[in-house]
Parts: sequence; structure tokens; C-alpha cells
Amino acid sequence: MLKVGTRESALAMRQTDIFREKMAVLNPDVSIEVIGMKALGDIDLTSPLDQMSNVGAFVRELDEAIMKGAIDASVNSLKDVPTKMSPALTLPAIFERDAVEDVILPCRLEELPKGAKVGTSSIRRGMQLKNLRPDLDIQPLRGNIHTRMDKLDSGKYDAILLAKAGLDRMGIDRPMYKLDRKVFIPAPAQGTIAVECRADDTDTIEILKKLDHAPTRAAVTLERDLMRLMGAGCSAPVGINAVLEGSKLSLNAVSYGYTPEPRRVETKVDADYTQEEAAVIADYLVGKRDDLL
Repeated sequence: MLKVGTRESALAMRQTDIFREKMAVLNPDVSIEVIGMKALGDIDLTSPLDQMSNVGAFVRELDEAIMKGAIDASVNSLKDVPTKMSPALTLPAIFERDAVEDVILPCRLEELPKGAKVGTSSIRRGMQLKNLRPDLDIQPLRGNIHTRMDKLDSGKYDAILLAKAGLDRMGIDRPMYKLDRKVFIPAPAQGTIAVECRADDTDTIEILKKLDHAPTRAAVTLERDLMRLMGAGCSAPVGINAVLEGSKLSLNAVSYGYTPEPRRVETKVDADYTQEEAAVIADYLVGKRDDLL
């Protein structure tokens, strides 16, 4: 019996269903018990995410449950998992990435009139919106997917921004428009589900690593390495997206607030890059150096 923890939100539960579906195919003899938990990010629905004092606002309680042995593993959105993990924890399974893009509802960004009120919970999305459309009124928006769409439909916002992966996983089909990932750069590890367990739990690791998707792991590892080297948290105004193309990782990144003007990177990195090579990019994004040479 594998005890698996998850947040109690509808999206988190759906992601755990995806985990169970994969397990049924790759580990059919392993039975699963799902244990729902509330995280700080689920309880505090008023504070802006970038102002929450706790690192890992959506995973801390799950991590503690793993450490205490209350659960064997947890299913998470990888973008919510801190890049500086406890050495006692590991990520043996990173699923193939779903849609990575952000989307805007209910119309295209260029169709919004001047002064339109746009809701987002993400400082990264807000900064990129300001850069593309400084004439918009950007307002905070918290709550689960359905709550956010209800606020849009009630007229509290003229448009909202969400991650496409979450909408897809929930089977939501309504007018939405993808934002180009090379222009409106997603959060590191966006669109990716990961499973966490204790680093010394070799039996669970052997079970879970069958679910791992190597190309996605390569891409999100670079994204998370850059965030860690930047000293940036999950809610930092930073977009990083990598795609494995043969032996190279195609990288697009942007950072706000570290330098007077946003820093952008578009480059290719060897898939077997060193931490020193990653540090050059991270230092450029935070303004510690003025070029990538």
C-alpha cells in the first residue's frame, strides 16, 4: 500500500488521478491510498503569493507529512516545489510536461481596451503584462480555477490569466488564447507534475521512477537550477522555459526587478551543462554581470 498525499483542491486531486492512471499502467500491483491535506496556500486566500512568508506555501505540509511517515509520497505541481529542497527529500518522478503556456480569457490580449481590469495571482504574469500593455489595470486574483472564472463571469474582471495546463487537466473548454511562451515566458516547471518522497525510501523510489520522463526532467532541471542560483522563490517575477532539442536545451528567460530594465535571455545550453555555466546565466538575470560571455 502506497500512501500518497495531495492538496484537497479539485486541481490537485485531478493531478493525483493522473498519477493513479499512470501507476495503474506501470505499477499495476501497487495499491494506493490518497490522503488529502490543506496547505497554507489553500487556507490563506487573501495574501498576495509573493508576500507569503513561508517558502513552499503549497507543499510544506505535504513535505512534513512525508518526513513524519504519515504518507509515503506526494503529488505536486512542480512549480510549487521549492528549488532548495531538503536533502532528505527527492523527486523520483517528473511526468511528461503538459501545456506550458499561460492563457488569457475571454479575449486576446490585443483586443482589451485601454484601462481594462485584468486579474492574475502571479507577479511574473503581472510584470509581463505591464511590459506588453502598460495601459491595463492589473489586479490581484486568488482562488481556485473555478472561483477565478466565476469572478471573470461576474464582471469583476475584464480578463484573467491562467495556466493552460490546469484548465486542460480540469477538462475546461471555453474561449481562451495562448500567450507565446517565447514572449510571455512561463514560470519555471510550469505544466509539470512531480512526485516527491523520502530520499532514503528506496522501495518507493524504485516504484515511482518508472513514471519519470527524461526529456521533461532535463528541461525543468535547468529551469529550477537557474531559479536556485538566482536565489529566487516560487513567486519571483521570473519566467524561465527550456525545451530539450537533441543534445541542447533551448532556453528563454526573463527577470524583473533585479535591474532597472528587464533582463532577457534566449540561448541554447548543452544538455549536460555545468553548474558554473548555469551560474553565468543566473548572474546575468539578477544583474551581477552585464553579458553572457
